[in-house]
Amino acid sequence: MTLVRPATGADLPAIESIHKAAFGGDAEARLVRMVEADGDVLVSRVAGIEGATGGHVLFSRMRVVADGEPLAAVGLAPVGVLPSYQGLGVGSALIRDGLARLPALGTGLCFVLGHASYYPRFGFSADLAARFVSPYAGPHFMALALDSTLALPERGVADYASAFSRLG
Repeated sequence: MTLVRPATGADLPAIESIHKAAFGGDAEARLVRMVEADGDVLVSRVAGIEGATGGHVLFSRMRVVADGEPLAAVGLAPVGVLPSYQGLGVGSALIRDGLARLPALGTGLCFVLGHASYYPRFGFSADLAARFVSPYAGPHFMALALDSTLALPERGVADYASAFSRLG
């Protein structure tokens, strides 16, 4: 059984290890630290099986303007799962748990840059994201409306928290 809970400061070493192992480098681990240091974290969750931490997901503030008006939006990134936990539903549990928490924070849209065959299972759409000018625009840039009463924008501009552009 996968247990998902809020990440704490004590989880940081495990979170860094997860992202380094999942991505084969330290960029995502550095990104987590930078987003946290900037105060742009909205939701940070860890997951484990039988008490061992094996996954992490981060949702951070984005700068989004939709149809000329600011719109509260978040970016899902990174999500990482230790190789030994992959294929067990840990990543899906983290994403679903995080997405379920976002509407209560007043966010209207969530964006992700990821595999076009994976994220649509959570409701993400490249067509919705295509309405936004973004440095990340393309077939792997997707969006999900978190509020069913939200009038979907015709066009806009979307950019992740500043840590993403500084990561280099």
